[in-house]
Amino acid sequence: MAVLQVEQNVKGALSDTRVVRSFRKLIRKLWTHHQVLVMVLAALAGRLILVIFVFRDQTDPANSHAQFGWEMGWVSRSLALGHGFNSPFAPATGPTALVPPAFPYLLAAIFRIFGLYSLKSAFAILSINSLFSALTCVPLYLSARYALGEKAATFAGWLWVFYPYAIYFSSARVWDYALTAFLFTTCFYFAQRLHRQKKIFPWLGFGVLYGVTVLANPSVLTLFPVFLLLAAIQARRLGGLWLCHSLVAILGITATLTPWTVRNYRDLHVVRPIRDNYWLESWAGNNGDTSDSNPAWAHPASNPVEMQKFQAQGEVAYLSEKHTLASNFIRQHPLFTAGVSLRRALCFWTGFWSLNPTHLHNEPLEIPDVFYCTTLTLFMLIGMRSLWLIDVATALPYLLLLALFPLTYYFSHASPDYRQPIEPEIVVLVTLGTRTLKRRWRSIARGRPSDSSKRFEKSIPTAASGVPCLGCTGYSLLEGHGLTVGPTARGAVTS
Repeated sequence: MAVLQVEQNVKGALSDTRVVRSFRKLIRKLWTHHQVLVMVLAALAGRLILVIFVFRDQTDPANSHAQFGWEMGWVSRSLALGHGFNSPFAPATGPTALVPPAFPYLLAAIFRIFGLYSLKSAFAILSINSLFSALTCVPLYLSARYALGEKAATFAGWLWVFYPYAIYFSSARVWDYALTAFLFTTCFYFAQRLHRQKKIFPWLGFGVLYGVTVLANPSVLTLFPVFLLLAAIQARRLGGLWLCHSLVAILGITATLTPWTVRNYRDLHVVRPIRDNYWLESWAGNNGDTSDSNPAWAHPASNPVEMQKFQAQGEVAYLSEKHTLASNFIRQHPLFTAGVSLRRALCFWTGFWSLNPTHLHNEPLEIPDVFYCTTLTLFMLIGMRSLWLIDVATALPYLLLLALFPLTYYFSHASPDYRQPIEPEIVVLVTLGTRTLKRRWRSIARGRPSDSSKRFEKSIPTAASGVPCLGCTGYSLLEGHGLTVGPTARGAVTS
């Protein structure tokens, strides 16, 4: 009996060993061949853990459930109740174009399925946001691999998995941040490759996809002509049908955006492409009050007096008045406006607005956020400079993105949460900045020159036309081997 028992124990141990080995083999295979899938699953798991802790906070009934999406939530409530795309604030105020349509329709569907402002709805929408944020790993990885190579792309993907801004704004806020970041990063990746597309359908698809992205957040619209122009220039140099393809892309985005513009004209009787809230936001930031970048009293949602004006005048007349007030203030105080705009630019990239005790009391996390946000910005700038020295064509979309996207916020009001649509691209540049500093530190420690990028400025691979080609270069910051640059297939890492 004892011998039999020993044999059974040995067989059990061998069986357990085989299971462990099989599990390790599976993990190794996933890590080696399906690392992007692992990134997505890890990102989703981390975000859902936070959702479990915070989703109940969204159902707070204070201020007419303002926490549950603010204007987005109130419009979604109107849609769910069958009243149409109306009422961007707690009272019923009629048709609106204050917010874009994509996210409110998504949230309205959640309300219809799981109940208005219910715990199930809160968990569902935050989980969907988390899914969008996790899926952003895919276009982020592909975009980084196309520009930087495999190794840097892997680093960038894992950085996004654990990126605090991405986790918080997707898992704890009911807004379009995660949806827009996913869609825009996908558009950015397609824009990097668009000039290589010989057929007409990829250009049409780019226009349509960009139109859907604009319906989620119109702030990215200004970059569409930039990306299209860069792709057209590259396609022209490669001998492609650049003009025809560009017109098709414009047709795609126009066809996508026109129905909502027609809806706004039909319901509001004025031409309002996508949304019409700019002058309200501009007046909030240009009225002489600098106690906050976006003072709460300037908005109907948090000021009963403004809410009464909005109800009495209607949306179109109310916003027209804010247009006049903001324009007059800017004309009468140009130096003050310029100074505050510089403060807003600083706030956008550092998170810093004021050391006023009242402000810091209302924003207790601002000081630690300033250190974090400023550090990210510094690494981003280092990465931007490194990429520019290596390949201007590859760097140009990133540079124009950083230069043009924030302009609207410099002249209205700004805070780091407005960066969320372009945060994945910032992560790519932070990745390059981190690896550049690491390489330089090791070079200094070994007594070698720290800046090797200039050695490669004259060896950038070119397209058939002899002109540097966006995405024709790939490079990796290999440990102990400095910076290597050379022609690659679709951005694959060089050896």
